[in-house]
Amino acid sequence: MKAVYQAGLALRHISLLAIALAMAFPFYWMMTSALKTNDEIWQFPPTLWPELPLWSNYVEAWLAAPFGQYIANSVIVAGSIVLLQIINSAMMAYALTHMRFRLKGFLTSIIMLGYMIPSTAVYLPSYMILSKFYLLDSYAGLIISNAVSVFSIFLIRQAFLQVSHEMVEAGQIDGASHSRILWTIMVPLTRASFVVLALITFISQYNNYFWPMLITKNPDLQLVSAGLRSFFVEGGAYGLKWPLIMAASSFTIIPLLLLFLFAQRTIMQSVNLSSGIKG
Repeated sequence: MKAVYQAGLALRHISLLAIALAMAFPFYWMMTSALKTNDEIWQFPPTLWPELPLWSNYVEAWLAAPFGQYIANSVIVAGSIVLLQIINSAMMAYALTHMRFRLKGFLTSIIMLGYMIPSTAVYLPSYMILSKFYLLDSYAGLIISNAVSVFSIFLIRQAFLQVSHEMVEAGQIDGASHSRILWTIMVPLTRASFVVLALITFISQYNNYFWPMLITKNPDLQLVSAGLRSFFVEGGAYGLKWPLIMAASSFTIIPLLLLFLFAQRTIMQSVNLSSGIKG
């Protein structure tokens, strides 16, 4: 039986390793293609490593467009949106789960109904509202227009429903306000959900393309996706300088990889903490 168990464990590890390699291979291919020439990229059979690595391609791609500014814009906008969505979704989810007020069920139904509306359906009214408040072509417009998310409210609401209402009542008996209960009891107990929310929101906003392109025209406000598009098309690199395209794509995903590496341990610790509390 022990041999069978060890064989099954080894098979599972091999399967997980194969899946991990399959997921990582596109990133490896992109980064190594940046070191090749155009001919090496298109040759058949393909090579896993260039004959003569051209590290200068990364430098040339970095200097060909203001990618530092694109990355900074995306990090600032995405980070600000994450902070605002965490605050808004936490307060709204707490009200919907652990507070009593008139028309609470109706408000919950309206919010859940909004979850089914495609985001593109509200682009026009959102654009008109930003225009009325003179927020087009600005950081404020990019951030405020994404400050509230129905998905974020839904995710945190589901997490708050797992917390016993008796804990909220115990806090009220001790004289704690709703605000204190929210930030000192509810948020720490559901920390894993907030970490997941921050990751999902940051990645989606960092890679956001259509909405920022719609409300901004200033090149200095371009996010990473729009900056890459400008480099591909307007810079004349499309179809001609694929090594530079691969290099540019490689260093624009670095912030996302760093975010995942730093947040991975936090997610595991939060999940273990939540499991311990439920037990």
